[in-house]
Amino acid sequence: VQLQASGGGLVQAGGSLRLSCAASGRTFTINSVGWFRQAPGKDREFVSRINWRAGSTYYADSVKGRFTISRDNAKNTVYLQMNSLKPEDTAIYYCAASSGYIYAIEPRSYEYWGQGTQVTVSS
Repeated sequence: VQLQASGGGLVQAGGSLRLSCAASGRTFTINSVGWFRQAPGKDREFVSRINWRAGSTYYADSVKGRFTISRDNAKNTVYLQMNSLKPEDTAIYYCAASSGYIYAIEPRSYEYWGQGTQVTVSS
C-alpha cells in the first residue's frame, strides 16, 4: 500500500484546509486510515481515524468538533477537513493505513505511511 498526502499550506487562524490521502496498491487489505501530526520537538500524535469499510470515525479531543474525516472508497481517498484552525494545529500531518487494526490510534499500529504535508496556522 502506498499513501500520498496533500493539501497542506499556510492559513490564518480561524481558516480552513482540506487534506487528502490517496491510497494505491493493495488497498483491499486496509482496515483503518488515520491522520497523525507532529510539531517540532514533539512526538507524533493521533488526530483522527476512519474505518475503511464501515466508515466509523474517531477524533482526538483537541480536534473534535473542528475536524472531520471522511473517505471516498471509489477514489481510494481519505480526507481531513480542518475548520477553525488554531496556531497550535501547526504541524506536519501524516496519513497512515493499518491492515491489522480497525480502531487503532497508536502510530505503531499503522504499517503504511504517507510522506507528510505541512500545515502552518498563523495567529
